[in-house]
Amino acid sequence: MLHTKNKATHSKTMQFLATAATALVLGTSAYADAHTTAFMEFKFDAAQNLNASELIGMRVYASESDIANEPLAADGEKEWDDIGEINEIVLTRSGEVSSVIVGVGGFLSIGEKDVAIDMSQLQIVADQDDADDFFLVIKANVAGVTDAPSYTRADTDMGSSMGRSTLTPPMINRDGYEAVVIEQLTSEMLTGARVYGLNDEDVGEISELLLAVDGKIERAVIDVGGFLGMGEKPVAVTLEELTIMQSEGDVRVYIESTQEALEAQPNYDG
Repeated sequence: MLHTKNKATHSKTMQFLATAATALVLGTSAYADAHTTAFMEFKFDAAQNLNASELIGMRVYASESDIANEPLAADGEKEWDDIGEINEIVLTRSGEVSSVIVGVGGFLSIGEKDVAIDMSQLQIVADQDDADDFFLVIKANVAGVTDAPSYTRADTDMGSSMGRSTLTPPMINRDGYEAVVIEQLTSEMLTGARVYGLNDEDVGEISELLLAVDGKIERAVIDVGGFLGMGEKPVAVTLEELTIMQSEGDVRVYIESTQEALEAQPNYDG
């Protein structure tokens, strides 16, 4: 009887282990199914797909005539205006491409600014000489591009409210010069002061000071680039982004940026 009881117990144990193993397999399968639905088999098709990274930096053209989504005519590009390049791609929270941000300018002495272009208005035109190449074209004229509203980023800090990221004041050491604290600054000291980059390259001049409601200097407008006062681009920066040095009445303003980078920033419109 003892032997029979042990056999019965052994049989029940094996049934339990088998049931547990089955449950484990089923549970693992369900877990795997629940955690792999986000993945898919995907093969890139150049005829149907584009990598977003390819679009960043691409030139965008404007044409006043309708552009059909067909291979480019031999002389088609000559009739287009090169308006700028794509700097950013904006998505909706649902994952759809909403717009592309294009830095426009560089023609007719117009300073560069960022504008948003509806993705649905951006036409992809194939290059007839290269099946793998294409052009990005919108229906617009130069005047329309010039009058397009500037795109600004909706962030909370002062720099971002002006459509850009806030810069860090550079650490500068120059023989004979001492750093000036904000409380010591006057409009006479700053107005007309030259602005320099990290390697002492001249990037512009402070043309205007903007005051806060308490009367303190809050921002400075730097006229960037240009020649003999022509074609300069005004860019507003906060004083916290600047390092101001003084030596026997000579004031030098430093910013952690190049002239080209400042010229790519949004215009200060006053």
